[in-house]
Amino acid sequence: MLLFVSQEPQARPGPPPGAAAAGLGPAPGMSVCGEAVGAGSLPSELVVHIFSFLAAPDRLRASAACSHWRECLFYPALWPRLRLSLRVSPAERPRLEFLMRKCGWFVRELRVQFAADNYPTGGGGAAAGEGAAVAGDGEAPPPLSPRWLDLLRTYLELVLCVLSSVRNNRNLQKLSLFGDISILQQHGTISNTYLGKVDPDGKKIKQIQQLFEEILGNSRQLKWLSCGLMLQIVTPTSLSSLSNPIANTMEHLSLLDNHIPGNTTLITAVELERFVNLRSLALDFCDFTAEMARVLADSNHVPLHRLSLLVHSVSIMHKSLDNMPKDENWQALTRNSTNLRVYIMAFDVESDDMLRILKPSIPLERIHFDSYVTCVSGAVVDLISRQYDKFLTHFILMNDVIDMSAFPDLSDNRNEDPLVLLAWRCTRLSLLAVHGYTVWAHNLIAIARLRGSDLKVLEVTEESIEFDQGELADQDADPVHNFIEQVSLGLGRPWHAVMDIELLSVFTEPTRHFYREMQSFSEGI
Repeated sequence: MLLFVSQEPQARPGPPPGAAAAGLGPAPGMSVCGEAVGAGSLPSELVVHIFSFLAAPDRLRASAACSHWRECLFYPALWPRLRLSLRVSPAERPRLEFLMRKCGWFVRELRVQFAADNYPTGGGGAAAGEGAAVAGDGEAPPPLSPRWLDLLRTYLELVLCVLSSVRNNRNLQKLSLFGDISILQQHGTISNTYLGKVDPDGKKIKQIQQLFEEILGNSRQLKWLSCGLMLQIVTPTSLSSLSNPIANTMEHLSLLDNHIPGNTTLITAVELERFVNLRSLALDFCDFTAEMARVLADSNHVPLHRLSLLVHSVSIMHKSLDNMPKDENWQALTRNSTNLRVYIMAFDVESDDMLRILKPSIPLERIHFDSYVTCVSGAVVDLISRQYDKFLTHFILMNDVIDMSAFPDLSDNRNEDPLVLLAWRCTRLSLLAVHGYTVWAHNLIAIARLRGSDLKVLEVTEESIEFDQGELADQDADPVHNFIEQVSLGLGRPWHAVMDIELLSVFTEPTRHFYREMQSFSEGI
């Protein structure tokens, strides 16, 4: 289903000529003496004015009144922002083409999310880390099912439709593209074999890349550019299409893409020097080098407020952590950007690598761990609570294991549970979410009491909670009821464990959740 939302324009169209100050008077030629006036007789200016007071769904329903109202539906002032969530399906294309033909040439803010729902299985269709067969170096990639190939083919067609419609839009101020088809990626990269089956000569991929560069080259007002996990759109030369005046005034840049092979990066420190007005930045962690930190710390650059970094085991495998910022680089950056806050998302990253990455001077506000194979250690959680106690507000710990009977226990061989210490030390903690790790009931009660009502979100899946057998034996009342009551009292509000994990995108759609949170994190300056 195609969903689109347009927020209300900041300035509604003014009343039509001749309208009275106290209300809208009749337009010239309209009868007011007993003669009925049909909806189709209203002037276009008046219809647009009526539409400006309606939400997007109501506006669409109202446009069904007659052909004249349908013609007024896509008046540019009514659609300054367009946000699309596209299911990668051939059924979307006719509606998408119609909508983009109407709005693509004038829309000022365009956000598109390509979502592959109902993932087909079989023939290599499982996600990496979820039992997918992953080809090693020199091995042939596992075959994709015909449905996967259809999905990939449709994805390319929808991307072409969106990009071709805005290629000449010089009013575009915000462009955000997110491709939630990472399940197609075998350990972060789609083999050329797969693309070769749906795009044998590479014409569609080249056309997509050329269209993206045309959009950048034609832009005159672009302030926000975000491209996340979009297969084969951004290349290392894409940003060179931006003119210097546009690059100099860009406020947000997000390039999150892990299909680039080898040591190739989407942006270099030299290219970043043009973006002197950047206030928020999102990159693959392996692309964020010490030299980039020095560029952003330069006094010629405006202070950076938000930095989002995606740490992926695949990137670490193909790239090196040797060029990452050292602690002195972070110190220099925070001296120039005193309000800088950092958001880190870590996919299947080894604990030893995380201990290298987490420098003391990072102003870390949010961190999200998502694992299929590698579990986070108690040492990492303990380090986070000690180093970032003045900054940390969001902590998400997810382990999507298949064996639900043996969750890792962070408190093993420790006097104090690392999550309890996190709640004690990090006084600004407002969100804690845990799935796939053992959380003892008495520790969860302690966390609720330590943070109280300041802990706005506490999401722990039911299967993650364990009860101490000794405590169960000592209680006469229902231990589960007593546990829920104690946590609720600590938080100062009713609380219950997450019964159905499918209801929370933070657990079921981590990539999409991160991208959505990164957008709001970057906007919240």
